[in-house]
Amino acid sequence: MNYSPALLTDFYKISHREQYPPGTTVVYSTWTARESTVDGVDRVVVFGVQAFIKRYFVDYFRENFFDRPFDDIAHEYVRLITNTLGIPRPSTDHLRALWSLGYLPLEVRALPEGTVVPLRVPSVTFVNTKPEFFWLTNFVETLFSAETWLPSTSATLAFEFRKLFQRFALLTGANVADVDFQGHDFSFRGMSSVEAAAASGAGHLLSFAGTDTIPAIMYLEKYYSADTDHELVGASIPATEHSVMSAYGNEGSDEFSTYERLITELYPSGLISIVSDTWDLWRVLGDYLPRLRGTILSRDGRVVIRPDSGDPADILAGTGQGRGTLADRGVVECLWEIFGGSVTDKGYRVLDSHVGVIYGDKINLARATRILERLEAKGYASTNVVFGIGSHTYQRTNRDTFGHAFKSTAVTIDEVEKAIFKDPTTDATGMKRSQRGRVAVTFHGSGLQVVDGLSSEDRVQADQLRTVFRDGEVFSIETLAQIRSRLRSHINT
Repeated sequence: MNYSPALLTDFYKISHREQYPPGTTVVYSTWTARESTVDGVDRVVVFGVQAFIKRYFVDYFRENFFDRPFDDIAHEYVRLITNTLGIPRPSTDHLRALWSLGYLPLEVRALPEGTVVPLRVPSVTFVNTKPEFFWLTNFVETLFSAETWLPSTSATLAFEFRKLFQRFALLTGANVADVDFQGHDFSFRGMSSVEAAAASGAGHLLSFAGTDTIPAIMYLEKYYSADTDHELVGASIPATEHSVMSAYGNEGSDEFSTYERLITELYPSGLISIVSDTWDLWRVLGDYLPRLRGTILSRDGRVVIRPDSGDPADILAGTGQGRGTLADRGVVECLWEIFGGSVTDKGYRVLDSHVGVIYGDKINLARATRILERLEAKGYASTNVVFGIGSHTYQRTNRDTFGHAFKSTAVTIDEVEKAIFKDPTTDATGMKRSQRGRVAVTFHGSGLQVVDGLSSEDRVQADQLRTVFRDGEVFSIETLAQIRSRLRSHINT
């Protein structure tokens, strides 16, 4: 996309410049997650700000605005605004002034990425640095909101999965290191765009290392100094899909030979994931795998079985209806009966390292919790199952999942700074009440709190907000390793 940045906003933003009171020279705004629609989640992970600044405030504006002939920019703007808003001869003087300046006269302050911030505590602030560009602060709201709510939301949800898996790993005595790969990003094909998949997938990789979303790794390398040559950013394994399995045919001998070929000829060692319900999952567990037991146990690697349909809790943990069928026992118990394994110091069974299970159909936090609870009740360690977390989780979100909002809280008019706010009487929950004046974010006990009602003259020593962009320059560059470390430190808080 090479859209003019002068037009990357909502229509109603175009006329706000002339609507502010005469004499306005400063507009100060905050970005805050105000409420949660996810049960039990009252904190949000800060993520995506640095990528946005690098991509848009630096690269995109330079390539598509500052480095272009202004006549081209003005022509695009005048043509579109005239034809759509019905404004004859719309002024472009403000755009020419910005183009002549050669950079965005804004200061952005933000909490360090990977910080877990309570609801209603702002994570980012914006203010113009030159008086003639007061209009720019809220002009960029649309672009910033559209590009950053998703990586933050996905990072928050991934972190909740991480906490869930780690809690059950400790409960069942499993190896906590295995949690790094217990959440695997399956969402790419179900996201709204490649860009959305990359940003969301990067949020997933703050908490896990497993992913099938390749662009997420490139996103982290480009914007967060990640380097797959020197660190584990994300990884996956060879895996089949239904087209591969069905291409061989569904006769018993054909399907069995498919498994045999996969684990002896194509992948005689290492990891391989095999989707196993193209036809009859229970035939695979009751016939093929017992016949391949010796071959699998002698491989240097792991064969991962992937069910892909049915109620995930029943498929993995069994229906428990007492009929003695494989479905009653479930995939994990069937694999234990075939391959055995070990027992943790807390008495829970762990499958032999040569086999594993992954399930990635419609997994969300509630289903993952139910599966782990049922496995724990049957005496199986939580890490026996890897979860494919797909678009059922990462695409079924929006800006209101955590109520992200960009609101002005201070202005300067005729050289007088004043706090402004919104507080609708019709908002019974108080969710839409904004902060007042400039803000600082400080530690309060083990968490963060907002201090508002401040002015530009106030300085709060313990303010956790720090300058990440000012007048075209990027500051406080964070690496993936730093962000992961900071986020992991919040696991038990």
